[in-house]
Amino acid sequence: MGSFLSLLKTTTTLLAAPPATAAINGAGLGELPESCVAMVLMNLDPIDICRFARLNQAFRGAATADFVWESKLPGNWGKVIEKMWEENEVKGLGKRGVFEALCRGNLIDGGTKKVWLDMSMGGMCLAISAKGLTITGIDDRRYWNHIPSEESGFSTVAYLQQIWWFEVNGEVDFPFPAGTYSVFFRLHLGRAFKRFGRRQCNVENIHGWDKKPVRFQVSTSDSQKAISQCFVKEPGKWINYHAGDFVTENPNKNTRVKFSMTQIDCTHTKGGLCVDSVMICPKSSRRC
Repeated sequence: MGSFLSLLKTTTTLLAAPPATAAINGAGLGELPESCVAMVLMNLDPIDICRFARLNQAFRGAATADFVWESKLPGNWGKVIEKMWEENEVKGLGKRGVFEALCRGNLIDGGTKKVWLDMSMGGMCLAISAKGLTITGIDDRRYWNHIPSEESGFSTVAYLQQIWWFEVNGEVDFPFPAGTYSVFFRLHLGRAFKRFGRRQCNVENIHGWDKKPVRFQVSTSDSQKAISQCFVKEPGKWINYHAGDFVTENPNKNTRVKFSMTQIDCTHTKGGLCVDSVMICPKSSRRC
């Protein structure tokens, strides 16, 4: 999420900076009609829009036009903000303000989910924390513990001590913009900690994951299904395990997505695993 916050800070700084002067073959860029400049800016990435805003007053004015920033919003942005905020929380925001608000990591559902706009793909990303998932045995400290983690976007992760029946389930109901989305489980074998400022990982409790693969399932309210399986491996490293994909075609209607991760072969126990979150992002997004 840091790159998004960094972009927003850059955006504000660039628009607040005094405009530079530029000329092409002796003709000042300031002579260009603001409406023409805005049409050009519509075809640029958000950060480039902000950079061009430094050229002169015409570019600065065009860079604040509502229709320029509306072109960067998802097509169903109205439905998205209805899901995320009360009407009075976004009242009076221009399209640039809505864009900035969507780019932040916005917490919803009691802080168990985080939502933000993927600027590279134009879709929405969701992250569901371990506390927003249904985990078998989570209330029994013999099996699971919620532990603090600086490496989680939610500040805590679920750590598995040992269990026979491993099962994690979750679901979201959200107006995803049209497109193809991927579901990932963010997992880590071993328990990371810091000693004298250096990251280390306790791997002593890792066991059972090399016996059988875990099984992932994804299903949607319009009957799409995806099933995959793989071994959990590479201790000491956070890995996004791909659970499956789904497609949304009607952005004006909520899509209910259910997902699960299981390893229920009770011939052996499993342990030493951190579950951070489940992420849903546009397919091929740089954020997943």
